[in-house]
Amino acid sequence: MTDDVPVTGAPAPTTQARLPEAVLADVPVVDTAAIDPPVTDLPGTVAAVPDEIEVEAVDTRPLDELLDDLYRGQERISQVDIYRRAVAAELPAQLLARLNALPQGEYAVDEVTDLLGGSVG
Repeated sequence: MTDDVPVTGAPAPTTQARLPEAVLADVPVVDTAAIDPPVTDLPGTVAAVPDEIEVEAVDTRPLDELLDDLYRGQERISQVDIYRRAVAAELPAQLLARLNALPQGEYAVDEVTDLLGGSVG
């Protein structure tokens, strides 16, 4: 004899889920994103950052000095080599981010300074 007691009135287990008929009805879907007012006071949104905040200007002199040293006797240098030397020279993070954003390839000194906002020395 087993200890299993049959339960009456309980539905039999099924492996298929059925959605309610109301969900399956042909109801038009409306994108309310265009209707709803935008939420702009959330942190990180443009409206949450006041216009009075100034972005600190980055001193590009270390970059200019690095480029002067790198391009001495060289016409073109790859982005990877410039970035490696900038890391070794411990340039500020803002300048490293600019160098990292350059597309891969080789650059003449005037090209790289134009792209990075430095000055040709």
